[in-house]
Amino acid sequence: MYFILFTIAVFVLLWTFQILFLEKFYESMKVRDAAAAATKISDSYESMDKTEFRSFLNDVAVENDLCIEVLDRYGRSMYSVEVLGDCLIHGRENSTFTYVSDIVKNDDKEIRYRIVNPRTHNEMLLYGCVLGDKDKPDGFLLLNSALVPVGSTVSIIKRQLMIITAFLIVIAFIISLFLSRRIARPITRITSSAEQLAKGNFNTKFDGRGYLESQTLADTLTYAEKELSRVDTMQRDLIANVSHDLRTPLTMLKAYAEMIRDLSGDNPVKRNEHLEIIINETDRLAMLVNDILDLSKLESGRQKLNPTEFGIRGKLTEIIDRFKGISEKQGYEIQFAPDKEITVCCDVVKIEQVIYNLINNAINYTGEDKKVYVRQINQPDGVLIEVEDTGDGIEEEKIKLIFDKYYRSENHKREVVGTGLGLSIVKAVLKLHNYDYGVRSTLGKGSVFWFRISGR
Repeated sequence: MYFILFTIAVFVLLWTFQILFLEKFYESMKVRDAAAAATKISDSYESMDKTEFRSFLNDVAVENDLCIEVLDRYGRSMYSVEVLGDCLIHGRENSTFTYVSDIVKNDDKEIRYRIVNPRTHNEMLLYGCVLGDKDKPDGFLLLNSALVPVGSTVSIIKRQLMIITAFLIVIAFIISLFLSRRIARPITRITSSAEQLAKGNFNTKFDGRGYLESQTLADTLTYAEKELSRVDTMQRDLIANVSHDLRTPLTMLKAYAEMIRDLSGDNPVKRNEHLEIIINETDRLAMLVNDILDLSKLESGRQKLNPTEFGIRGKLTEIIDRFKGISEKQGYEIQFAPDKEITVCCDVVKIEQVIYNLINNAINYTGEDKKVYVRQINQPDGVLIEVEDTGDGIEEEKIKLIFDKYYRSENHKREVVGTGLGLSIVKAVLKLHNYDYGVRSTLGKGSVFWFRISGR
């Protein structure tokens, strides 16, 4: 429709200027041509001898289809060139004198008349001006040109335009119909595929062939489909993992509660042992629920930071000391390489959670030597914290997924209590602080998780 309307608008403009204003354009053009010829004659009037000037007048008259009359200051004819069969200035001394008088009386010392020739009844253009100084002219110049009747020309053009307009509007309709269908075809295909994607079909193919823009849209939707498919898969894995983590302690809670009821109720030693297991499993459940809630708050933006100043070396020492019980019990060794004490300003509770989760993750994945390395590296723009394990490392293509809240390593261990959401919380906290973070890993040698606390 837009293309057809554009075509119609073009023809409306064409009709308007070619039919309605053609006569005015033609007359304006003839006046400009006469004025230009008069300027050329005036400039050459004093610079050429009589023979050259007469030849020059003949050339100008032929080129512009003009009758030329050059008069002296008294109105007497000096040069005369006639190319029209019957004009308004040759052989009409009275008329010539009248035109000269009109030039003198006019403030611009110039006349432009559109006059009907009394003999031929054709319209003619008469142009007159002075030669030399306007106040003391050296002579006068009269130019006469026939105005060709435009009516017949307009009639011919009108007929041609009617045929061309009808033909091109039909062509425009066919082209617009073809283009609209061609443009709509890839969009229709993409829309159909998008409907399948909305129904949960993540194997949908987006075909945008035909135009660069539609192909770009199809590529973008294909990428979105892959990401949605990945997220959906990981979300299913999360539900499965969380269900497993919940089912195990709940089963143990029920089992040991039944044992207390049926077997160890009267045995203080056994009863206390079973109650201790129930308490530990309850703590594990509480930890899982708290991690899920914390991650939800961090990612929704409802968790606000509470920045305070504290010494980072002292905080690292304090956190590592908490792992001494686990280290001594299960044979892990955490080696801390501190730097000078330096004061940082951030949310101490959240950063403590980050460090704790990184160390806990390193313990889960470290190698057979059961060693974990924690390093504090003071830098001009802040403090770099590194936590290194000696495990199997992470494959290059999986490094970008390691912080994903739905991602879980296939080599996950359960030697230390954890919820599997630690690195997701680390990512959310560091992004909330706008801190840099990352991981370096070498297969067979281990991984180094790091983050940088920016300076104040």
